[in-house]
Order: sequence, then C-alpha cells, then structure tokens
Amino acid sequence: MGGGLCTAMGCISYADDMVLLSASVCGLRKLIRKCEEYACGHGLLYNVRKSQYMIFEAAGAKCPDNVPKIKLNGVPLERVKQFQYLGHLLTFDLRDHADMDRERRALSVRANMIARRFARCSKEVKVTLFRAFCTSLYSCSLWANYSRKSYSVLRVQYNNAFRAVMGLPRFCSASGMFADARTDCFNATMRKRAASLVRRVRASSNTVLAMISGRLDGYIIRHCCERHVADQLPLRKY
Repeated sequence: MGGGLCTAMGCISYADDMVLLSASVCGLRKLIRKCEEYACGHGLLYNVRKSQYMIFEAAGAKCPDNVPKIKLNGVPLERVKQFQYLGHLLTFDLRDHADMDRERRALSVRANMIARRFARCSKEVKVTLFRAFCTSLYSCSLWANYSRKSYSVLRVQYNNAFRAVMGLPRFCSASGMFADARTDCFNATMRKRAASLVRRVRASSNTVLAMISGRLDGYIIRHCCERHVADQLPLRKY
C-alpha cells in the first residue's frame, strides 16, 4: 500500500497450477465463476478432485467452523488446513513449521542416499555431492514465521547430514567440520538463499515484484535482509 492506493492480487498461476485469493467466500465464488466461464469458452476442464480451498487464520482470530459451500463445476470443494503449492507447504495459520519439517525429512533422505552410494568416494567428491544435493533447502527463502525449536531442529539435521555424507563422528564440531571442508554451514546457506531471493526480486520485470522491491522499508525485503543475523533472528516462541 502506498499513496492511498491498495493493490490486491486475486490469482497466482504457474503452468497449470492456479491459486485464487479472496477476502471473502462471496469474492472467491465470483473468481471461480469467472474461471468456469473461461474454461467453458476455451474447451478446458478443471480437475475438481485436485482442487481444494483453505481459509487463512486472521491475526488474533480463529478460523470459522461453518463456511458456506464453495463449488467448482457444481461439485463442493474439500476444505483443508494445509496445501502444497509448487512444492511449498502452506498452512491455514501461515506458519512455516510444516514446510520446514518437510525439508528436514527430504534432507535426511538425500544425505543418507549419498552416504550409502558414495561411501568409498574421495572427500572432494563427497563435498561436491553435499553442495549439489543438500544445500538447496527448497523454498527456505519464504520461511518467515517459525519457532526457535523448528529452526534448531533443521540446523541439527543439516549438520548431521554433512556428518553422514562425510563419514564423520556424530558429535564432532560442526563449525570445525564445515571450515575444514570449506563448505557453508547452515546459517551461511540460509543467508545466501535469502540474498538470492532479494536479488531475483529486484531484477524481475514483473510489475508486482517491482512494486515490492521498490519499497526498501517493505516487510519482505526487510525480512530477507535481516534474516539469520544473530541479534535479529525473526523467531517466534509458540
């Protein structure tokens, strides 16, 4: 919001995945109706079985239990409390614990696979594999609302993943092993991912992203710039 002008985004699309956003059930129904009309006029058909709706919890308020039916092509949609969109797990309370746990499990699987299949490889090869498959931390740049416990659990898993890949003792020094291998530790990796997001947003030609990046005092840019600084960790106590 700026200069008395409020910009609302009602639709986010990528390939054949679409998300509709509305402040009310009535508004959502109107958006769905527009989609149905477009699909009918262009020979398209939405998959009702894969379509769901979620009501986000407003700050300081609980989600309503009784909600009028929301239908797509005459079929009532299922209400869910979490939904995975483009690999990122969204929840009704807008917290990131579930997505962080998803990434923690995925990291464990990748690290154990590398440790088993490449146990006899050289240290250099193992470090290269770890960097390639264990440091991406998919969608971590979007995490903004999480507890200190969730953050710590993921950091421990990241350290254990490196120990497993390198065949190191379970309780060896985390800072020492990363320094010896000249590889980014968990905090350094998270900072780089946040910086990468800021750089890509600022370089984008998309008008919405340009509006966001143009506000240096905006929440998203400020959050990424302050991410993982020791005295400014955006952690919550739940």
